[in-house]
Amino acid sequence: MIFNKFYTLEPEKQSRIINASLKEFAKNGYERASTNEIIKEADISKGSLFNYFKSKKELYFFLIDYVAEIIENMYDEIDLNETDFFERIRDVGIIKFNIMKKVPQAFDFINAIGKEESEEVKSEIKNKSKIIIENGMSRIYKNIDFSKFRDDIDINKTINIINWTMLSFSEQQRNSLNSFEDVSMELLGEWDDYFDIMKRCFYK
Repeated sequence: MIFNKFYTLEPEKQSRIINASLKEFAKNGYERASTNEIIKEADISKGSLFNYFKSKKELYFFLIDYVAEIIENMYDEIDLNETDFFERIRDVGIIKFNIMKKVPQAFDFINAIGKEESEEVKSEIKNKSKIIIENGMSRIYKNIDFSKFRDDIDINKTINIINWTMLSFSEQQRNSLNSFEDVSMELLGEWDDYFDIMKRCFYK
């Protein structure tokens, strides 16, 4: 999809529309989200939203692509010279934390789409999410020195265990927050504790 009319707007107005839309969809989900509330929050004239996006669904998937680009940019900041598995994951956590503080509404939206149940968008979300996750994992683990892991363990199964732990920890933290605006550095400290345990279990 090409959004030429939207991209001709002043950057400040683009940001107002994006942030208002992220906030409304994150708060109410796809079906209950109100374009009238988005228009009000963004302080734009009634009906003008659909000059830029043909429908609520088109706006919704524009936002998914928008947050996917934020995630891609996050992966671009990864230092591939750091080959230690746990140091790499910690670095990714710090990068993610800093981006969360800058654009918390984007991560609130990501959290919401993970729980979206609307049949109108659910399957498309699943397909897009799968691609984003697979691409992200391949980039996070690029150039990792797996020789540091114990010789008597299955590396693939070990990585699965670590991934499941990370996903479970992330879900637990998401459920404890009203918004990613509330995320703090204490989160990284707690995650370091889990890292120490896993390093003792899986490293030589």
